[in-house]
Amino acid sequence: MKIQAVTSLLILVGSCATLSHTEKLENIKSNIVFFDTDIINKYANTITAEELNAHVYQFSSDEFQGRRAGEAGHMKAADFIKDYYFKENIPSPLGPENYYQFVDGDFFPEPQNSSPNVLAFIEGTTFPDEILIITGHSDHEGFTDDIIYNGADDNGSGTAAMLEMAQAFNMAKLEGHGPKRSILFLHLTGEEIDLTGSKYYTQHPIFPLENTVANLNIDMIGRIDEAHQDNPNYIYLIGSDRLSTELHFISEKANETFTKLNLDYRLNSDSDPNQYYTRSDHYSFAQKGVPVIFYFNGTHEDYHEPTDTAEKINYPLLSQRTKLIFTTAWYLANNDERLQVDLDS
Repeated sequence: MKIQAVTSLLILVGSCATLSHTEKLENIKSNIVFFDTDIINKYANTITAEELNAHVYQFSSDEFQGRRAGEAGHMKAADFIKDYYFKENIPSPLGPENYYQFVDGDFFPEPQNSSPNVLAFIEGTTFPDEILIITGHSDHEGFTDDIIYNGADDNGSGTAAMLEMAQAFNMAKLEGHGPKRSILFLHLTGEEIDLTGSKYYTQHPIFPLENTVANLNIDMIGRIDEAHQDNPNYIYLIGSDRLSTELHFISEKANETFTKLNLDYRLNSDSDPNQYYTRSDHYSFAQKGVPVIFYFNGTHEDYHEPTDTAEKINYPLLSQRTKLIFTTAWYLANNDERLQVDLDS
């Protein structure tokens, strides 16, 4: 049974030459169709506010001491992620029980203890050598003598989202529903230290970067910023149109079909003074020519403060945002045609 959106970007050469830019965009959009939405919704709906709540509370607890890369608390957090995947029978691409890609301490901007990226892998059924990478950083700011920076939003929210999506995709595979392409869940260390974990992965990739179809990066998706206090049903998208016009429209179609969030692109502008496009782990992949989307709720009064705690997360909203990422990933992983890259975009 056909279970996924089918797109065809094959346009006759003769007719393509006569199409205007607007017509070409309309062709791309019109050919992005989600079929079998009941099946997709079945697995998307396994992503619940209750389970996300449990993950965030545990991952941002004092036990992990603020998760600073290279310190004992972050190693405990990495073990928590590894143990989750092991319990869910989601393997590592590195071999049985070996979920860690260690980043050597000398690779960091200033020498420190080594620190792991954590990798889990769901192999594709049809195009196993083509890889979709879903990322989120697992590190945070650590602690002082009397203060722990728990980082519930930054990035407990993104970590929880990844765990829930991995569980949903694995369930779908076990029940005979894909994915056609392989999915790598990559929990990165050292984002707070010059994007070190993603820089390391893109310089030492487990799978060839030319086989990486896209990177969906999740960094802070559990809160509401000041600009959206009156309309919290939103998410900022950054980078979706930078390397692939098709990726941008796939994301919009996923939202139109399943989640109906307000997709806010203002932080994607080259003129945005914050320059968020360069400030999270997706940028390491974009620099290598991999199409990316960065999902972000914007900053808030608790950003990089010890007050970024689990009770302040909006869990129903976190669930809805996670479902947007999941359904976008479903299309990318299951579509018959590989995502198109057009650098001119």
